[in-house]
Amino acid sequence: MNNEAKQTAALLTVSPSPHIKHNDTTRTIMVDVIIALIPALIWGVICFGLRALAIVLLAVGSSVLFEFAFNKLLKKPNPIGDFSAAVTGLLLGLNLPAATSYWIPVIGSFFAIVVVKGLFGGIGKNFMNPALAARVFLFAWPEEMTMFTEPFKRLGLFASSENISDVIASATPLASLKSGNLPDISWVDLITGKCAGCIGEVSSALLIVGGIYLLVRKVITWHIPVSFIGSVAILSAIFPQNGDILSFVMSEVFAGGLLLGAIFMATDYVTSPVTAKGRLIYGALCGAIVVFIRYFGGYPEGVSFAILIMNTLVYYLDKFTKPRPFGKIKGGASHG
Repeated sequence: MNNEAKQTAALLTVSPSPHIKHNDTTRTIMVDVIIALIPALIWGVICFGLRALAIVLLAVGSSVLFEFAFNKLLKKPNPIGDFSAAVTGLLLGLNLPAATSYWIPVIGSFFAIVVVKGLFGGIGKNFMNPALAARVFLFAWPEEMTMFTEPFKRLGLFASSENISDVIASATPLASLKSGNLPDISWVDLITGKCAGCIGEVSSALLIVGGIYLLVRKVITWHIPVSFIGSVAILSAIFPQNGDILSFVMSEVFAGGLLLGAIFMATDYVTSPVTAKGRLIYGALCGAIVVFIRYFGGYPEGVSFAILIMNTLVYYLDKFTKPRPFGKIKGGASHG
């Protein structure tokens, strides 16, 4: 057989899917997410002290350990090398206050890895974001989840309860908004992260930098972050709860966990729509739910709840926005 015949035979060879391959793997994607989150983590440690680093490392370490132990127990292949458990732990840790007790990230990691991820079949089969589900579960201990410390009153690794109580912030920016007042800090401080909050959510600027990195690396697309954040901004401008509309909108966007959720968690491959149209709808509805919860709920934040609610509707969004196959017409017939 000559070379031309061999090439023709290769072109006509039918093989199982997938037919389109890419160099990206779960491991490379997770490494990119970790890199994108490192700046926000560093700022959280600078802002809140070594205890913040310990909380995050506990969440990461226990997530990896639970992943290993769970798969070992079930005699399944162990996927800890893909770093998905590490990313779950990192996101969970960044969503916790620096002053929380050390057992909190461990309990949260168990719930995220074993209950939300492992019991549903492992990576790619969970129906909601494991880190966010664990964060919401941890509100079973509300006092632990609302121990927000003032910035730059850093906590040591073994800070006593007395030392922690000395630096508990009187109110986070979102708590001020909930009470009907604008935060008593400037936009610059709000955006750079000189405010109270969870470890990884305070520096909006560094979260945006991380988001740009993920966009450049094509790990995420713009659809969900833009529609999510844009929806919150537009609804806050249409229905302001303060006379200073611009300041109110800026505070709603840059305070709390909106950017962390919109960029890093709502974009999770497993729990977000696969079509561009579906992602736009998904992000916009996430933003609308956030505004609704912030305005009418008893809790000043709403990002975690909004994303989890929309996670459960992704199947329907994918079905609704599924593109029509080429050549297919309404009624199921095809051009032949």
